[in-house]
Amino acid sequence: MLDGLVLSHGANGYALIRDILIHGSHKIMPFPVTLLKQCWFVAGPTASGKSSAALHLAQILNAEIVSLDSMAVYRGMTIGTAKPSVADQQSVRHHLIDIADPAQDFSVTEFVRLADQAANDITTRGCVPLFVGGTGLYLRSILRGLFEGPEADWDLRNRWEKLAVQHGPEWLHTELAKRDAVTAQRLHANDTRRLIRAIEVFELTGKPLSDDQHHQPRPRADRPACVVWLQPPRPWLHERINNRIDMMMQAGWLAETCLLLKTEPPPGRTARQALGYQQLIQHLEGTLSLEQAVTLTKISTRQFAKRQHTWFRNIQECTPLETTGAESPSVLAHMIVNLSRTGT
Repeated sequence: MLDGLVLSHGANGYALIRDILIHGSHKIMPFPVTLLKQCWFVAGPTASGKSSAALHLAQILNAEIVSLDSMAVYRGMTIGTAKPSVADQQSVRHHLIDIADPAQDFSVTEFVRLADQAANDITTRGCVPLFVGGTGLYLRSILRGLFEGPEADWDLRNRWEKLAVQHGPEWLHTELAKRDAVTAQRLHANDTRRLIRAIEVFELTGKPLSDDQHHQPRPRADRPACVVWLQPPRPWLHERINNRIDMMMQAGWLAETCLLLKTEPPPGRTARQALGYQQLIQHLEGTLSLEQAVTLTKISTRQFAKRQHTWFRNIQECTPLETTGAESPSVLAHMIVNLSRTGT
């Protein structure tokens, strides 16, 4: 196996072997420099206008869009994840949307593997891979690679899930902080799935997850052509989030969630915890009123947007693009192009 790593990854193969021997895991770098440097990235918090701007940017660049959204991968979750419309997907080809059943626990490792395939396919057609979305972990994993941890131990996970229900999310967050303070600081107390995964990695390996995930950015000469994140004013973004959630409810988000619960097999842990779906499921199960579910969705989404800002701010490769909220999608697209040219 080790000889195969050297043959398939060249000089990087020796680094992979080192990581396997030292960490019991290995770093995946599926994007060679030549491919990564052809890619463009437009990130930003939810409702910041990145998707509309990307449609115009794709026309300028002759690009195809690759989704950077961890929930857009799921079929049947269209309204609540604000997927591009059929017309938008016909005007610009999109990738990594509707590729998984909601029953699946789709991993970042699987995403990076499929993103690598998509980017290669796009370049063979003479087009530019344009990554667009708000999942910071996906973005960082493409830019820097990622470490695979140990395989899931479902007995261990189930035990911690029961303890989390018994003691509450704050207790779970504190338990992680005892084992891995760096990862605990990065994760929100309500992000039960990732908190448990971080505890699982520590208990199975004896090492904090942050030891493996603290890898450095590539040299500037090896980075993509453009990595931008939109930074709109917070009051404007909050109002836009609230208005968009109201529009989603009017568009039938509750009915979509009801249909999702009726699918066989039923949605898994990851899909059930998606923003908004989690609250609407609680309403359908009788633990929240509809008004409470919508209000909590707005609050949770605004908090999520704040965490997204933190993600992008801490990714050194990302260049912030301050916006006012008044720019049209076309203007935003040209601002991104100008920013890539100036390199500031």
